[in-house]
Amino acid sequence: MRLCTVRLRESLSRARDSCVTAKVVRGTHASLLQSCPVLTGGRLEHMSRANLNKEPHEVAAMFDAVAKKYDITNDILSLGQTRLWRKAVVQAVAPRPQERILDLAAGTGTSTQPFYAAGADAVACDFSAGMIEVGKEQYPHLTFVQGDAMNLPFESDSFDAVTISFGLRNVQDTSKALAEMYRVTKPGGRLVVCEFSHPTWSPFRTVYMEYLMKALPAVATKVSSSPDAYVYLAESIRDWPDQVELGRLILQAGWADVKWRDLSGGIVALHRATK
Repeated sequence: MRLCTVRLRESLSRARDSCVTAKVVRGTHASLLQSCPVLTGGRLEHMSRANLNKEPHEVAAMFDAVAKKYDITNDILSLGQTRLWRKAVVQAVAPRPQERILDLAAGTGTSTQPFYAAGADAVACDFSAGMIEVGKEQYPHLTFVQGDAMNLPFESDSFDAVTISFGLRNVQDTSKALAEMYRVTKPGGRLVVCEFSHPTWSPFRTVYMEYLMKALPAVATKVSSSPDAYVYLAESIRDWPDQVELGRLILQAGWADVKWRDLSGGIVALHRATK
């Protein structure tokens, strides 16, 4: 795995020498079902799949629908890789006792628990009330807060570290969310973003994208309570910026010393930065 560093004065072309890039498609409007109530034939039905516009209430409703089986479904669909990715996040955050750590898009709190176990004052924040409800049952000792990543309900300069795993992709305005994370982080504090990315080996990237669009939704039908949500998952991964572009967005939000590391051949990228 390679460690790539983006510095503010380095050109994007230089960064591309060491990291594979791909065209970023913005503003895609796929004809996807939306996760909001609609009237169909006189009946009120609830759609379980968000749109790539990523309206907050739609995304929240979608995750409410998958909350109960979310963790186990992710383990199955990732062939167990999620556990390795979570360990890499914890190592990158390097939690210390008494530190205040904000875990955004924390879902059921599975990603927050290791920070608590390390002695940190860990806060699990998620937009989905359904996820938080399940999380409180599984981890009653954790602090859960319902909040929007684009408008965090925390004071400025209040966390030693902020991390978000597989959630930044679902936020409507990536740059606004990164700026909010910067705001609530103490000077000298750190950011860790773990997100799906673009495999760096071209043949594997092709196979991976085929899996995302075909096999993943099919498998999700067998194991998830809301398989349509995983069609959105596949679409959102394909639409997400590559490693270089995300690094640039982090820099533009004010963060410094931005670095990233590819996990599982670039299926996932781990970005780090400091304030």
